[in-house]
Amino acid sequence: MRRTLPVALAATAVLATAVPTASAAAARTLEWGACPEGVAAPRLRCSTLEVPLDHRDPGGRKIEIAISRLASENPARRRGVLLTNPGGPGGEGLGYPATLAGAGLPQEVLDSYDIIGFDPRGVGRSTPVTCELTPEQQARGAFARYAHTAADVTREAGYARATAEQCATSPTAYMLPHTTTANTARDMERIRVALGERKVSFLGASYGSHLGAAYATMFPDRGDRIVLDSNLGAGGYDATAMRRFARGLQDRFPDFAAYAAAHPEHGLGSTPEQVTAEFFDLAERLDAEPVQGVDGLAFRGLTFEYLYSDAALPALAKTWQALAADRPVPLPPVVDRDNLMSARLYVICGDSRWPDSIRDYQRAVAVDRVRYPMLGGATANIGPCAFWPDERTEPPVRIGDRGPSNVLLLQNERDPGTPLVGARELRRAFGQRATLVTADQGGHGVYPWDGNRCANDAATEFLTTGHRPARDLACPAEPGE
Repeated sequence: MRRTLPVALAATAVLATAVPTASAAAARTLEWGACPEGVAAPRLRCSTLEVPLDHRDPGGRKIEIAISRLASENPARRRGVLLTNPGGPGGEGLGYPATLAGAGLPQEVLDSYDIIGFDPRGVGRSTPVTCELTPEQQARGAFARYAHTAADVTREAGYARATAEQCATSPTAYMLPHTTTANTARDMERIRVALGERKVSFLGASYGSHLGAAYATMFPDRGDRIVLDSNLGAGGYDATAMRRFARGLQDRFPDFAAYAAAHPEHGLGSTPEQVTAEFFDLAERLDAEPVQGVDGLAFRGLTFEYLYSDAALPALAKTWQALAADRPVPLPPVVDRDNLMSARLYVICGDSRWPDSIRDYQRAVAVDRVRYPMLGGATANIGPCAFWPDERTEPPVRIGDRGPSNVLLLQNERDPGTPLVGARELRRAFGQRATLVTADQGGHGVYPWDGNRCANDAATEFLTTGHRPARDLACPAEPGE
């Protein structure tokens, strides 16, 4: 997988001096061995670290965090460790170092760092959480049904309440108050200590941008070089971020409309306006009657997902073509996504309080359905977080400008999952701590996935030399984009 998919269906010169490390005894708290089946890759080694379930009670119940390491093969150029996170929340990160290396993470970065991956608490091979979601619930994905009326919101509330109750009564409900971004950041600090490092650098994308921002805020003196890619706003994955998915789709869709219009063989229209009209026609038709097992919710989710990458635009066009002709649709393989979706709910509902009044969501839907008609009626609709248990161990992490100037933000201008507006908001919150690099392109994920050399070179130079652009940088589109 070249980058973390949205849960709608479920980034030369002389290297810096090496950072002094802590004692060898501290580093020996991790015992490295072969990685589990499904994660194993050349040179990737894995370990497990125990951390407190509740960091306020360090002597209490423990959970496990699965960790991986892709060690630098050039000790003379190694300067430290680079923690990574691929997004989610709920995304597994144990194999992410190998994924980054395979995707073209520059050799000078691989030489400069041991690349560290981990499954966050609640996820994958770390102590996992569950809401015991049924296959039908998993198939619905992360978006609510599109609300055309206030009554649709009321109907969706029943489903949302039942899902929240499943999470609250699941076998892992004891982890509900503790599966948060703040506690994952504390786990990262435990990883730093276990690795024997005085400081750690970080590369995180999508939700990983918020995790990295939280770590940089909570442990400002322990972060070395922080690269945040495809950025959520300062509030993280909250109700505002959920509603921004609709804005992201509206920002990104013109790229697909232009592609489909330029490829008449797909039969979706000869102008961008005709392609846009086809979206609404198909959505209305599928809301009324599913085709080949795809209803309006799945159609919107598939469209949103495929817009994450320019490489997926032909597949999206073929999917639309099949739906319009009532032919079998090439869908992704069915996998068990209970842990992915459950962990997402644990984090986003536990991180912040969401509106708990049905009327609040009815008002939000009425606004977003007009402002962002492609998806606004779904992303503003009510979800399980409205009915989440009240217990919270602490307020959300508030991103601020206190700390060293060591944060680089990377952002595509037309990102469906984390729209540009969120990156600009996060940039303001960080103040002098951050520099923002934007790329005139669409899709979700900049470094090292996409070929904008201006943005990628800025990230590589920062990670290897510590030099950032002197001011916010707008990178033009590359030829052919």
